[in-house]
Amino acid sequence: MRRWIKVLLVVLGALLVLGQVLPFPRAENPPVEAEVPAPPQVRAVLRAACYDCHSNETAWPWYSGVVPAKWLVRNHVREGREHLNFSTWNRYSADRAAHLLEEVAEEVEKGSMPLRSYLLLHHEARLSPEARRLLVDWARAGGGGEEGRRPREEGREGEAPGPLP
Repeated sequence: MRRWIKVLLVVLGALLVLGQVLPFPRAENPPVEAEVPAPPQVRAVLRAACYDCHSNETAWPWYSGVVPAKWLVRNHVREGREHLNFSTWNRYSADRAAHLLEEVAEEVEKGSMPLRSYLLLHHEARLSPEARRLLVDWARAGGGGEEGRRPREEGREGEAPGPLP
C-alpha cells in the first residue's frame, strides 16, 4: 500500500511540474473601452469588490501564474467578463444594461457576489451592509451617475458603438 501512495505522489508531482511549463494563454487585460456610469462612491465599491472578475482591470495575483490556481483564476475571470464587463459597458444595449443591473442588484443583495471563494483571499472585497445597499440602490435605480458612457440606445450587441448624443 505504501508503494502505491509513493507512486501516486510522484505522478501528481510530475503532473504539477509539467503543468507549470505547458503553454497557457497569458493573463492579460484588454483595453478599457468605457467605464460604467457610476458616482465616485459606487465606482470605488465596484473597483474593490467586482473589477477583478468583471472588468479589463484585473489585478492578477502571483498565484494566477501557478498551476492549478492559474486554471481556476483565469477561468473565473474569463467567465466573469463574458457575463458582465464594466470595461466594455458601451457595448451593451439599453435593454441588456438594464437586465445586467437588475442581476447585479439581485446577486449583491442575496450575498452571492462577490463569490465566497474570491473573498477567502481578498478580504478587502467584502461588502459592508452600507456598501451592499449602495450597490443595490444604484443598480435598481438603473445605474448612471458621474463619468462613463451610457449603454447604446440602438444597434445590436457586439457592434462597434456609435456616437452618443
